[in-house]
Amino acid sequence: AAVSWGPLPLRLIVGYGCRARGFAKLSRGPETFATVLDTLGVSLPLLLSWAATLVGLAGGAAVIVGAFIPLVAPPMAIVLLTALVTVHVRYGFFSVKLAAVTADGVKFGTVGYEIILLYLGGLATLAIGGAGRLSVDAWLRRTWLSQRYRALEPPPKAASSVTRMPSRGG
Repeated sequence: AAVSWGPLPLRLIVGYGCRARGFAKLSRGPETFATVLDTLGVSLPLLLSWAATLVGLAGGAAVIVGAFIPLVAPPMAIVLLTALVTVHVRYGFFSVKLAAVTADGVKFGTVGYEIILLYLGGLATLAIGGAGRLSVDAWLRRTWLSQRYRALEPPPKAASSVTRMPSRGG
């Protein structure tokens, strides 16, 4: 019973994180993110900027509610893998790096690929293991399967007005 609820916190964390990244791109303007992509040498930066933004927003929302996880996980993984390869891998594994402690406070360095791997692991776990009991996917499965099984049941036999007596072999 508890196992079927296990994916819920994972969905909320991964979905919220991806949605927040999509919203950050949207709030700064996809054109701004396109400039970043262009600087990194990515082809079709404006198109891919919009694609990454929409995948983050829509995919994150789908993960939060547990809807169509096997369909939304691959494009989300592609966006994450692209970020890993084009930006984060050069900064190493750790996401939190202490750069300096000054009179103004703590300064942190560049972000590595640790968080990207956690998001990818979460998406893979949800795609393979399912979205859990409290999800749109589970509701659709229950609803669709019950309708499907009803359609496969043989129709009830019509009652006959004539009662047949068993034959007596003779």
